[in-house]
Amino acid sequence: MRKEYSYTPTGVCSRRINIVLEDNIIESVEFIGGCNGNTQGVAKLAAGRDVDEVIEILAGTRCGGRPTSCPDQLARALLNAKNA
Repeated sequence: MRKEYSYTPTGVCSRRINIVLEDNIIESVEFIGGCNGNTQGVAKLAAGRDVDEVIEILAGTRCGGRPTSCPDQLARALLNAKNA
C-alpha cells in the first residue's frame, strides 16, 4: 500500500521531510531546507530500502554538538510514518 507522509523536523536546518512509502519500502525522500548535498545523499541512500533498516542505521546520528541531525530526523519521520 502506497503512503505519502510529511514530517516537520526539530533541531535541524531542514524545515520539512516528505516521504513516499510502498508497503515497508522507501520509494522516495525529499528534504526541504538543510544542507542540500548532504540531504540529497541521505535521500538517495534511503530510497529502495526497508523502513526498519534505515531507522536502525540513522537513528541517533548527531550533527556537531546537536543531539540530532537530518539523518536522525529522517529516522524519526520514518518511525512516525510507519506507526501512522
